[in-house]
Amino acid sequence: MSHGPSRRSLLVSAASLGAAVAVSAGPLAAVARAAARKPKVLIIGLDGALLNRIKDASAPTLKSLMADGLTAPSALYANPLAPTSSGPGWSTLLTGVWPDKHKVLNNDFTGHDLARYPDFMTRAEAAKPSLNTYAVSSWAPITDTIFSPKVDTRVSTPSAEYDTGTTTRAVARLKDTDPDAVFVQLDNIDHAGHSDGAASQAYLDAIRTADGQVGQMVAAVQARASYGDEDWLIMITADHGHTDVGGHGGSSWAERQTFLIARGGGATAGSVRHDVRMPDVAVSALAHLGVAVDPAWGLDGRAFQQPSPDDFDALRATLKPPVDETGVGAGVIGFTHTPPSGWSVDNSRMGGGMTEWRGWSFTTDEFWTKTQRDQQRELNIRARNVFAVADGDEWSDKAVTGTFDSTLISPAYEVRGGAAATLTYTTFYRHEAPQQGQVLVSYDGGTPVVVKTYAADTPSVVESLRLQVPAGARTAQVHFRYTGGNNWFWVIDGVKISAS
Repeated sequence: MSHGPSRRSLLVSAASLGAAVAVSAGPLAAVARAAARKPKVLIIGLDGALLNRIKDASAPTLKSLMADGLTAPSALYANPLAPTSSGPGWSTLLTGVWPDKHKVLNNDFTGHDLARYPDFMTRAEAAKPSLNTYAVSSWAPITDTIFSPKVDTRVSTPSAEYDTGTTTRAVARLKDTDPDAVFVQLDNIDHAGHSDGAASQAYLDAIRTADGQVGQMVAAVQARASYGDEDWLIMITADHGHTDVGGHGGSSWAERQTFLIARGGGATAGSVRHDVRMPDVAVSALAHLGVAVDPAWGLDGRAFQQPSPDDFDALRATLKPPVDETGVGAGVIGFTHTPPSGWSVDNSRMGGGMTEWRGWSFTTDEFWTKTQRDQQRELNIRARNVFAVADGDEWSDKAVTGTFDSTLISPAYEVRGGAAATLTYTTFYRHEAPQQGQVLVSYDGGTPVVVKTYAADTPSVVESLRLQVPAGARTAQVHFRYTGGNNWFWVIDGVKISAS
């Protein structure tokens, strides 16, 4: 949890994992059995846990889940959107939307919009009222406020029992009843972070204890008499990170850290992904439970079971370390000027400046936000993995010649002459005059025509522009032209054109 009264840490011994895995009777039998298995979800939230410290700790259960499934490091926002604290973090994980929608901007939950953007169990209950849903938490606001009364059972563990009581209740629920969706929050890693810091032995000890508690829950799942007929998706996640000296709420890379560990539900054993974001946890749970997401809900999450990489993501293996940037860190890999296949960058009018940002660059959240904190780069919440950025502010941090004038040009997309089409892309634009961002479209290699101009701040959004394709046209190309100097930046990601 975030800053507040400390709770006493009650240690419990680690339980060994069971090995109740059914023996396959052959490929066809396995397919038939898998198709008939009942989907169930267990989400365990480890408040304030850092993935890199889990890797350092004695954590056999968590490491086994990582080996058997998916590991996806991810990062949060920062102020002025929301602090890296528990209220915004858990709300984002459990509702499937970012703080600009659910409006949980602190630990007091003042002005929240959880009625419009409820937790995933509430949505599951509305779609499938027969589902058995259960949430238990050591930090009471999760079960008192974020989860709605529509959830079948919500338990806020008494403080005196802390994570021991939370674990006991969760294990009993998993063993003795037939839940379809279970959420459990354990708090003591965050307590250790506040009291001793993430670099401390006490923090590693708290991870070890939590690992044992997770082990008890996983063992309870695997010991179920009906386990062979069930399809369990187990997800482990965290609401924020911690600094080495202790604490969170700020914009440092350590405080902005979160992750998803997922076993089951189609997660590939031993896989590592960089396209998973916080709202994906709720949507992945809904997908596994067979609850169709209505576009009208406005969810930001995407089921990890249904990845949708774009052209820029293919560049991750080609990214390079910093050249002129000094604040990123020598070990951080994260930029290239070489566009993906089919794309191009026109720098014919581009002036000279800092190497990394000379014209449109392709980069990652870690690399880009580490160039300079607290200039709103942390608010680029809807881009995923590798994205394109034109950053006049960072470009001018070295002696410059000329101005910033660069155009990112897409491949030629097939369109149907005389019909409507929709251009969709994720964007984030921070403005300062005389900077300008223009979106232009050309058909069959003709003269580009402006379809959108950015000349004011635009938060991270998914844009959808309707295009009227000229009669006879067969292809369309998109041109993203950014002009300016020592101004701000423009982010582009997930570009596609589809029939309307």
